[in-house]
Parts: sequence; C-alpha cells; structure tokens
Amino acid sequence: MTSTDSTSTVKKRRQIVPNGMLGMIIFTVTEFMFFLALISAFLIIKARSTVWPPTGQPRLPIEITAFNTLLLLISGWLLYKGARAFSKEESKAKPMILGAVVLASIFVLIQGYEWVILLQAGLTLTSSSLGSFFYTIVGLHALHAIVAIGMLIYVYRCLHLKTLTVSALWATEVFWYFVVGVWPILYWQVYLA
Repeated sequence: MTSTDSTSTVKKRRQIVPNGMLGMIIFTVTEFMFFLALISAFLIIKARSTVWPPTGQPRLPIEITAFNTLLLLISGWLLYKGARAFSKEESKAKPMILGAVVLASIFVLIQGYEWVILLQAGLTLTSSSLGSFFYTIVGLHALHAIVAIGMLIYVYRCLHLKTLTVSALWATEVFWYFVVGVWPILYWQVYLA
C-alpha cells in the first residue's frame, strides 16, 4: 500500500464524533470538574460552621428555584426533541428549539429576580461565606447559561436560514445538556443541603 492509498483511505473514513462536539465534550468535562471543586469547597465550609445559614442571612428561595429548575429541565428536553426532529424534518425542530431558548431565558431572568430579592434581604458577596459561595457558584452557572442561550439562538437562527450543521447542533446540545444537568446538583447542594 502506497502513502497515497493510505491518505485516500483516511480521507474516506467517516468521522464518528465531529471535532466541534469532541471539543465541547472535553470543555464540559473540565467545567464539570470545576463546579465539583466549588461544591466541595462550599460543603467543607458549611460542615465547619456551627450555624448554617450564618446568622442574619436570608434563607434561599427553595420553592421558586424548584419551579425554575423544572423550566430548565423542560428546556433541555425540548432541545433533545428538537434535535431529534431536525434529523427527520427540519420544520418540526423550529418550535421545539425556540421553546428551549424561551424557557432558558426565563430561567436566567428568574435567577436574576432571585438575586435582586436576596441582595435586598442582605445576602451579598461579602456578607457571609454563604453569600460568597452562593453568588460564585450560582453566578458562574448563570454565566454558562447565558453563553449557552447565545448558542441556542445561533442554532435557531441557522435552522431558520437552513444553514444549520449537525456538528454545530451537537456541540450546542452537549453544552446545553451540561448547563441543564449540572443545575440540579447545584440546587441540591446549595439550596437544599
């Protein structure tokens, strides 16, 4: 076999995982480890405290955040259904992906509303270790959600223009599923634990 034959064989092989998706998987794995480190530090500080939450600090809004978590999970499900529809009939994917964008945006807006309420109640970055960890962990998740919403909007726009590639859709799915999947862990550990 000549080097030309082996080169043409390599070119003809079908790529199993697109580069964009592989890169996003590697990125989300490292981000997941980052969030695990933050949660671990939070749990250590919490375990060492004699009173939790610290005296004079407000309780975190468990009920509204539970509802917000449900919205986020439904958004992930809509993206999943939309992506599956895309492979069969693009027009059926549009409303599902748009629904994912809308619910994701509502999630971030509700988080922002919660922050306003908590800031007014005295929970700040410097008010206590609860405030420091809460705004760091939840804030970083919100930042990831905002970036992911941008990616979802890009996917929707490309779908509308009929220029959406499978690679772009898959990379966006991986990132959005990460954002959706890590949130219940954060909710459980920060809000409920």
